[in-house]
Amino acid sequence: NITGTPGLATGGSGDILTGLILGLLAQNTEPFAAACAASWLLGTASELAAQETGSAAQLPRDVLAALPGAVNLLYKQSSREYFG
Repeated sequence: NITGTPGLATGGSGDILTGLILGLLAQNTEPFAAACAASWLLGTASELAAQETGSAAQLPRDVLAALPGAVNLLYKQSSREYFG
């Protein structure tokens, strides 16, 4: 996983990651896949948030606000790979 910004080195980022993993596990996602997807989602959301706030001023709430955009990117990327 090459996603993410230095803005993730703040308190609360691990809590978001844990919540993402648990949410995916609750949907019966395989544990390794849940960890990989959650890590990618968190990193991508951080990158999207950094476009708005810059990574130096990034707060966990900025990453949370960017999560829907990261999920949309994941769905778009997955459907391109699956459907061609």
